[in-house]
Amino acid sequence: MTNQPQTPTPIPTDQLRFTMPPQHTSHHDERRYRKERLAAALRLFGRFGYEEGVAGHITVRDPEFTDCYWVNPFGMPFGHITVSDLLLVNEAGQVVEGRAHVNQAAFVVHSSVHQARPDVVAVAHSRSVHGRALAALGEPLEPITQEVCAFFEDHAVYGGTTGVVVDEDEGRAIAAALGGHKALILRNRGLLTVGDSVDAAAWWFITMERAAQVQLTAKASGKPVPIDYADAMRTREQLGNDLVAWINYQPLYLQITRDEPDLLS
Repeated sequence: MTNQPQTPTPIPTDQLRFTMPPQHTSHHDERRYRKERLAAALRLFGRFGYEEGVAGHITVRDPEFTDCYWVNPFGMPFGHITVSDLLLVNEAGQVVEGRAHVNQAAFVVHSSVHQARPDVVAVAHSRSVHGRALAALGEPLEPITQEVCAFFEDHAVYGGTTGVVVDEDEGRAIAAALGGHKALILRNRGLLTVGDSVDAAAWWFITMERAAQVQLTAKASGKPVPIDYADAMRTREQLGNDLVAWINYQPLYLQITRDEPDLLS
C-alpha cells in the first residue's frame, strides 16, 4: 500500500504580503516619498510617449507647504528627470526651490486645480496621442469596457478656448469644469487627471489614455455595445477609487524603478 501525498497546508492570509500606501510620520519622509513617485511617474510618461516638446506636467502638493507644488523643470525630457531635478513652485508659479524655469502657461492649470481641490495631492496633464484624438472630438468616455467604468459619471469635457493657457481666469474655468471629478477631457488638447497620490493621478491618466484608444478603435470598427447604467455604476464603485488606482499602479512603479534606478538620485 503506497502512502498518499499530503495536501499542502494553506498559508494564513494574514501572513501574506500585500502592499498598501505607506504612512509617514514626518514631512521630510513624506516629501521624499512624493518626489520619488513624481520622478518615477514622469519617467513612465516619457516611456509611454506622453510628452511633446516642452509640453506636459505632473505636479504634487508639498506635504508641509501645502500651497506649493513639486513639478518637472521646463524643457527637461521626462526620461532624464531625477528626484534632484524637481522644482518646488508656489501658487503664483514662482520657483522657491531649484534652479530651472517652470512652464508658466501649463502651470496655471495645475495651480488652479490644486487651489480649487484641497483634497487633490497630484495633477497630471500631458500630450498623449489617443487622449488628444478623443479631445478633438469633444466627446466623453463611454462605458464600453470594464476599465473605463472607473470614469463613469466621474469625468467631464471642457470646451473652452483651445489656445495656450496663460490666463488665470481660464485656469479657474478648467478647475470649475473638473469639479469634484477625477478627470477632465480638455477639448482639442488632451486629458487631465487628479488623485490623492502621484500614483493615483498617474494611473488614472494612463488608464484613461488606454480607454480613449479602445473607444476610438471600437467606434472605427463598428458600433460598441455599452454597459448598462447599473452595472457601470457598480463597476465604478469597485474600481473607481484612488486606493484601487494606487494598487494598480504599483507594478509600473516597480518596473521603472528597477529598470532605471538612477531616477531616485
